Amino acid sequence: MDGYELSVGMEVHAELLTETKMFCRCRVDFGGEPNSRVCPVCLGLPGALPVPNKRAIELVVKTALALNCTVPKNSIFHRKNYFYPDIPKGYQTSQYGDTNPLGYNGHLEITTEIGGAKRIKIRRVHLEEDTGKLTHLGQEGSGIDFNRAGVPLMEIVTEFPPDISSVEESKEYLVRLREILVWIGACDGKMEQGSLRCEPNISVRPTGSDNYGTKTEVKNLNSFKSVQLAVDREFSRQSQELSKAHSIRQETRGWDESKLDTYVMRSKETEADYRYFPCPDLAPMVLTEEFVQELREELPVLPDARRRHYVKHLGLSTQEAFALTQDRAWSDFFEQVCRAGAEPKTACNLLNSEFAKNLHIRDLTVTDPGVPTPRQIAALAQLIDSGTLSSKGAKTVMVELFERGGEPMDIVDRLNLTQVSDASFLIEAVKSALVQNPGPAKQVADGDEKVIGFLVGQVMKATQGRANPSLVHEELRRQLNL
Repeated sequence: MDGYELSVGMEVHAELLTETKMFCRCRVDFGGEPNSRVCPVCLGLPGALPVPNKRAIELVVKTALALNCTVPKNSIFHRKNYFYPDIPKGYQTSQYGDTNPLGYNGHLEITTEIGGAKRIKIRRVHLEEDTGKLTHLGQEGSGIDFNRAGVPLMEIVTEFPPDISSVEESKEYLVRLREILVWIGACDGKMEQGSLRCEPNISVRPTGSDNYGTKTEVKNLNSFKSVQLAVDREFSRQSQELSKAHSIRQETRGWDESKLDTYVMRSKETEADYRYFPCPDLAPMVLTEEFVQELREELPVLPDARRRHYVKHLGLSTQEAFALTQDRAWSDFFEQVCRAGAEPKTACNLLNSEFAKNLHIRDLTVTDPGVPTPRQIAALAQLIDSGTLSSKGAKTVMVELFERGGEPMDIVDRLNLTQVSDASFLIEAVKSALVQNPGPAKQVADGDEKVIGFLVGQVMKATQGRANPSLVHEELRRQLNL
């Protein structure tokens, strides 16, 4: 709103892709019978002692490295003390401090709404355990499911003062962060299932003021759109309150999807309220240089770097590069097709059109059994580039590859799909089309060249798609004296 500036800090919680919980052997799965995946450790029963999940630690360190963070040589767990029904122990095992978390002083690059690059500083990436899940049952009270309690949870917090200063940047930050987490295999990114949760901290101040406004934290956001709408709504609400000389309360607010509005949940706690202290049941973690280097070497090339490579070295457009890097498996498949001999541009066009269409029709993913191999797709691309196969013929071959498999050239021979570039054949085919379509032919001859596409289509139809369309176009122009 005019006269006010928006500042947004982001707290993102990501459930890690481990088989078991953070401090016990209970399995991690979504859904299921309530309280069926619990044990004395995750229920906080007396005498139960935690054992850290090494895989969870590795995934957090990988994330920290992907986000350009410093990884400490030593790190410890803390107890974050607060009483709430979904915390069976009366405290949450977490991490605290500026340089103690498994990652700190990092950053993430985003693209702004005007197309520029902006660096969002990240204060810390730390590891903790998730809470249980409360389900409110109306007059019957509330139910508590502890299946989620103890699931390894990574929290990523942006730096203060906040670098995010618009609604669009809020969404873009979350999109790019989720992309990296899914890409490196740290989290599945399913916001609708709660495995990725974003809690923006929103504050508003008069334009030009050096003092940041009082922040509110918004919860219950389960999509990129919800985050965008909630930040926009809080910006509007707080601006209106300030314009009336009302003060903003520091509080936690929920998001009502049906009303597209926020509502008060509770007053916002401060760090002092949590009474952090080192967890006496867990030994300090020692992160050796060798351990960190091994994890660094396991990291794949990240999506931003791949996009830059595709544009600079493979000649693809920025839009094509983004389409190829929305999913790591998809990007890997594209690179395998190129290594098998396909031209990058042709491979990109095939994958993003006919290949993607056939996957969608059959409800398959690129990694499913029975999907054409990168070598088969590369062979098909080579047939297109050599002029052996038309675009229509390529569609037919792609369907055959999905339904029956085989070699693309064998399919072309069996179905007689070879594209015809023979001059005498094309001369006769064009001459016939002009005789059968005198009206459009006269329109083109009189200067209306838009109609020439219709005539090309008639030739292609008459030759069952086997004629070389570019040569047909040339021959039409020659015979019409254009």
